Amino acid sequence: MAFRFDYRDVTAFKVLLVLSFMYGLMSALVYSIVHLKFVKPLDSDAPLDRFSEARAIQHVRVLADEIGDRQEGRPGLREAAVYIKTQLEGIKERAGPKFRIEIEENVVNGSFNMIFLGHSISLGYRNHTNIVMRISSTDSQDTDPSVLMNGHFDGPLSSPGAGDCGSCVASMLELARLTIDSGWIPPQPIIFLFNGAEELFMLGAHGFMKAHKWRDSVGAVINVEASGTGGLDLVCQSGPSSWPSSVYAQSAIYPMAHSAAQDVFPVIPGDTDYRIFSQDYGDIPGLDIIFLIGGYYYHTSHDTVDRLLPGSVQARGDNLFNVLKAFSNSSKLQNAHDRASFEATGIKNTDERAIFFDYLTWFMIYYSRSRAMVLHGIPIVIFITVPFFLRLLNSGLHSWFATYSDFVKGMMIHATGKMLAIIFPIAFSVLRLLFSGYAMSWFAHPFLAFMMFIPCSLLGLLIPRSLWSHFPLSQDAMLLKTSKEALSDEARFWGAFGFYAMLTMAYLVAGLTGGFLTFIVATSMLPAWIFFCISINFYGRQSLRSTLFYVVPLIPCITYSVYFGGFVVQFLIEKMGMMGAFPSPYGYYVQDIVVAAAVGAVTGWCVGPLLPICGLWLARSSVLQFLLHLTVLGLALSSQFFPYSTGAHKRVVFQHTFVTADANQIVESSFDFSVVDSNSFLFLFKYAPEVAKELHIGPEFSLEAANISKRETWMVLFPVSFLFSKSLKFPATSDEISKQYEYFPYLSTSKPHTISGDGSRRVYLELSLGSLEEVWVAVLNITGPLSNWSFADNKVPVPEIVDGGPPSYICRLSGSSHENWTFWLEASSPENLRVEVAVLDQVLVDEAKKLKDLFPDWTDVTAYSSFRSSYTF
Repeated sequence: MAFRFDYRDVTAFKVLLVLSFMYGLMSALVYSIVHLKFVKPLDSDAPLDRFSEARAIQHVRVLADEIGDRQEGRPGLREAAVYIKTQLEGIKERAGPKFRIEIEENVVNGSFNMIFLGHSISLGYRNHTNIVMRISSTDSQDTDPSVLMNGHFDGPLSSPGAGDCGSCVASMLELARLTIDSGWIPPQPIIFLFNGAEELFMLGAHGFMKAHKWRDSVGAVINVEASGTGGLDLVCQSGPSSWPSSVYAQSAIYPMAHSAAQDVFPVIPGDTDYRIFSQDYGDIPGLDIIFLIGGYYYHTSHDTVDRLLPGSVQARGDNLFNVLKAFSNSSKLQNAHDRASFEATGIKNTDERAIFFDYLTWFMIYYSRSRAMVLHGIPIVIFITVPFFLRLLNSGLHSWFATYSDFVKGMMIHATGKMLAIIFPIAFSVLRLLFSGYAMSWFAHPFLAFMMFIPCSLLGLLIPRSLWSHFPLSQDAMLLKTSKEALSDEARFWGAFGFYAMLTMAYLVAGLTGGFLTFIVATSMLPAWIFFCISINFYGRQSLRSTLFYVVPLIPCITYSVYFGGFVVQFLIEKMGMMGAFPSPYGYYVQDIVVAAAVGAVTGWCVGPLLPICGLWLARSSVLQFLLHLTVLGLALSSQFFPYSTGAHKRVVFQHTFVTADANQIVESSFDFSVVDSNSFLFLFKYAPEVAKELHIGPEFSLEAANISKRETWMVLFPVSFLFSKSLKFPATSDEISKQYEYFPYLSTSKPHTISGDGSRRVYLELSLGSLEEVWVAVLNITGPLSNWSFADNKVPVPEIVDGGPPSYICRLSGSSHENWTFWLEASSPENLRVEVAVLDQVLVDEAKKLKDLFPDWTDVTAYSSFRSSYTF
């Protein structure tokens, strides 16, 4: 199809080109900010009174490279604890006489119930190590309110854990050194908690909160985490009051915080120690601060020191030191007794969720919820009252109704464009997948997501303006003595303004704190409209200069939208590789649909405020055709890119499963595989031919005919196993494991059962882990008439119903010991109790190692051995 241009089309493409250039500059700025290019890391020879990233990285290098594997059950975890304690002892030796330094190594044990990833589970643990350092003045007391900073030194399975969370530990060690070497004596004590069991579902933090002598003194907590290898160190959670976010807003050098993160964090699969301190086992005011960029390497074998983004640790350290000082100096810092006394007075905090956000990490805006009730209500008041002031005073009530009707029409047209901006990318993403051999082509190349989905999103935004090029006015232009074009522009602008005003009010009514996103847009549009109205008196309504006067006042708002929206899309893209595999056939489309919808929503948010005026130029058929062709080109180009790379790996879970009958008999051995994204095993085996050959997979292989690995096979990873769909099972030999271990895990009775007066039966059991060498966790799945047990303070959790089976009570046990696990189960009837046991051992036999090594370098394989057995009592 040939384009036929007139002078208006030429002007339209000039506008499109200028706006594209403007958004390109904004994107470049945002990229440098998100990746902290503006932060200069300090070298190891930096002044001792400054935080140095290079000095912190030296600690990461020891933890991740020299020590290496720091998983529960492996010797590296103990080596890390010794290293941390040694470093703290060295810091203590340099402390001056005015400091009081206390260092403790605590072994924690306990058991509790929790909901994790939406599933009910009980956790039992023993012999996990926490290293605790308390820095205070010589006249401090143990009950003085203190500031706790927490980070974990244990690592996830098969990962060196440089980012998660070696970077956290290193930052804390450098902060402890800085506190001493800078000569700053904290007015209130500072506690550094290096906990050794976070990856096992926050056990180290639970142990501290249940048993440590300083737990009741903690008045504020800063939880330091990593879901990537650097970038924005975002405050993802703050509470339970607004005080922690207020302290952060006033003290952070590079503020990185959005209260909107608190709205979405509860729905993200995962959790942090913040939950233990501030929600489940304490009401301690605190901050949850997390590295969020570099999610490609999160929980993979590629989470290494060289993947850490330069400047990230420096910005984190500078921020944390200032925040530590601010908390320690705050008059609102209270220990548990003082908080309880304050609550006993009956005075309740009415401002629990403040509104806060940073602007490009340059500064932070913070205001209370009570102020938000006023501020965020202003746009909707303006939207309702503007027709009154525009028409009623001069033209009567009928004209007011007609004006308001046009504004509502404008709002509906703008909302339609917003919806189409999301629907079009989704539709095109599904269309591409129907003709493509694989999904997620954008995963290793994020620019493809923008190239594919931004043009079609713009197409959706502009179509309503194109269809209603002549606005369906209810007002009479002749009666009002003005032009239809003026009334149409007015209706489109105030309609768009009303759309953002309504969203702002919806956020407020729902009790969410992300309303600032639309509030910024609404308030920025007002001065843009004023400048536009003034400019048309000099240059005319259809002048490019008038359009420029509208666009320029919106640049700060649009820049922030690009900053926030671009970060969200980048974060989502990186996390899609571990989002989970959903059942076919629709699971194949999920990741692409999510990213397409996100890009569409962000595009609508970033471009939407311009449409009331710029839509005059952009909603021309020539521009729409160009955007359509650009979309098709992007979709075609994307199919030429492989979805994975050595910097963006496909995650594969490889479990060598052994089913045992007693302490030394193997009944069955198998290789079980699962993936956690939308590209199935057909894709994997097609592009990993050596693996397919080793597993004897031929060209006739199909998932329908394959041997499916049942969900109970993956019990050792519960509840993470619910991210898997249609896992595969292949036969394996068991000769090597019999040579590797003399005894396998085994459950037996430790003494005769007893029967109480009410007829309940108590069974006493003993779990031996055999001669396994590197046990990470043991999982019990109990079915039957269970009424009580010895775990979790004799509290049975809510049962799980898995795939329509009987109610299951799941308990995870962790912690090394020379002694066996002993416990009792109580049955409410004579019916048998069934106990399934699964034990995860990190040792692989040579056959499994060989198979793992055959996977290509664009995959990341988490591999381990699982020993399963079943018993009835």
